[in-house]
Amino acid sequence: MHDIAEFLSKHDPFLALDPAEIEQLAERVEIEYYEAGATIFRQGEGPPDAMWVVRTGTVELRDRGRVLDLLGEGEPFGHPWMLSGLPTGWEARARASSLCYRLAADDVIPLLADPAGLRSVARALMDRPRPGGEPTSRTVGLDAVQQSARALIRGRPVICEPGISLQDAAGRMSDEGASCILIDLGNAGLGILTDHDLRSRVVAAGLSLQTPVEEVMSAPAFTVGAEETGVELMLTMLDRGIRHVPVLTSRGELLGVVDDIDLLAAEARTPFVLRREITDAVDADALRRIAAQLDPTLIELHEGGVEAARVSAILSVLVDALVRRSIQFSIAAHGPPPATLGWLSLGSFGRLEAVPSSDFDSGMVWSDPAGSDPTDYMKRLAADVVDALTAMGWQPDPHGVTATGVMSASSIGEWRAAIRKWLEPPSSEEELVAISIVLDARTIYGPGGDLDVPSLLRQAHPDPGMLRLLLRLALANKPPTGFLKNLVVEHSGDHAGRFDIKHGGLLPITNIARYAGLAAGVATTSTGERLRAAGEAGTLTQSDAATLDEAFDLLCELRLEQQIRALETASSPDNLIDPKTLNPLTRRYLRDAFRAVASVQKSLKSKLAWST
Repeated sequence: MHDIAEFLSKHDPFLALDPAEIEQLAERVEIEYYEAGATIFRQGEGPPDAMWVVRTGTVELRDRGRVLDLLGEGEPFGHPWMLSGLPTGWEARARASSLCYRLAADDVIPLLADPAGLRSVARALMDRPRPGGEPTSRTVGLDAVQQSARALIRGRPVICEPGISLQDAAGRMSDEGASCILIDLGNAGLGILTDHDLRSRVVAAGLSLQTPVEEVMSAPAFTVGAEETGVELMLTMLDRGIRHVPVLTSRGELLGVVDDIDLLAAEARTPFVLRREITDAVDADALRRIAAQLDPTLIELHEGGVEAARVSAILSVLVDALVRRSIQFSIAAHGPPPATLGWLSLGSFGRLEAVPSSDFDSGMVWSDPAGSDPTDYMKRLAADVVDALTAMGWQPDPHGVTATGVMSASSIGEWRAAIRKWLEPPSSEEELVAISIVLDARTIYGPGGDLDVPSLLRQAHPDPGMLRLLLRLALANKPPTGFLKNLVVEHSGDHAGRFDIKHGGLLPITNIARYAGLAAGVATTSTGERLRAAGEAGTLTQSDAATLDEAFDLLCELRLEQQIRALETASSPDNLIDPKTLNPLTRRYLRDAFRAVASVQKSLKSKLAWST
């Protein structure tokens, strides 16, 4: 039993115990072996009468099927519910063949009753994810984002016919205490009229209250399915700037309406509050004050259990709103634009994958001039917006990919000419980068349509020359190749001993996804959605697409975790990670992730050789 006692003495929560106590505990340890996939305990079971410590292998902690954490040698589990007397909040399952030590509650609890033992348990509980647990002061109110749209419905919807008067519609809303009313349009779906519509479209416009509701409603109303998650719903509402969303069953039956109040957290810093404040801001100083609340909001979302991809998407759409309001301020200062304009969100913001360290990449397009040249006006507007975002803390792209630069701001005619040139072989590395930038673009201000620059490139699909260019780019960035046991490091230079998780991990996957997504014919800019579409279309194998998707999620979570910790300590977030600060299991998974990316790149390299 001495080897068991020696092992336990090196790990929390047993570090502070007396050697004699550990020897006594070791004599009562039960050794359990689990095959890969075996369940150790299920989620929601009665309070366990023991805790476990991983001796060898890997154990997953799962919340409703989603892997929350991976435990390796020396890591305990089950103790939160053993100590609290509550049902298990997670499922524990062996990811690989695992040997665990089982320690009975009656043997462990007395030993952990001293202050040193309790402190170590408290640290362990604080360092674990907290789904299904009691909300903390930082996460109170964020539970809604984890629920389904069905669960967020608070009452029965108010419905009327399109021909009733505004007065009758307002009366029904008042009687039911509702902030919106839905209009049944038969086969045409639903219309919607909100209390805000009544104020802005009826009262402010001086419309008669006898006007039929169909003349003022918004139709068709945007709807979501009942199983849409709260975080997806939040992102959609933020992006579209809407406050009410009808919820339908899979058969198209109306269940009710979710409004933004249902998704508001108790504290002031929530995405919806910020989105409203941005819309209501009266000047650039007000926007700067609102932008200063972004970092605390990101911290709260992260601590509330919102996955990294959704945190990045929420950040991206909030910055979109800051840009649109800044454009409106510039137009108010300089007068109406002499040509129709569109603003492009580029880079990580275009892909809805921004993080606190992201550069602010942007572009502009305007209609071909019919009279005087609008270029000077557009340059002034671009400078106003870029300066405003810089004052908010977002640094413009150091390589000049901004709306103030020549490369990414011009008339639609000049954009067409540039794209034709980019596609003429042979293309330079600069043109290859330009193609990738435009394919990641989203139009966040302006009409799109004839000014939709990304569609000019997508119309070239399935041009084999362009696909070869993107395939070259997919092979340009390699994951780190230096391995020291489970540490993945750069060999030399300023980053020796650390790795750049963006350029060494995320960028290769992003580039592969861009190529494979275009080959699959999808217009989305999201890396994850591109990979999944490529797997379904066969431009990547299902296995490779799933492997890259999982690796991308892991790297995003790791990067955001590191950057959130930097924000909490008032440090500047960056993309450099020291593997020695990671636990052994995470280091092993990083190694496997990088090897997976390198393996896919090797396969794609063969495809490139055959296509030339």
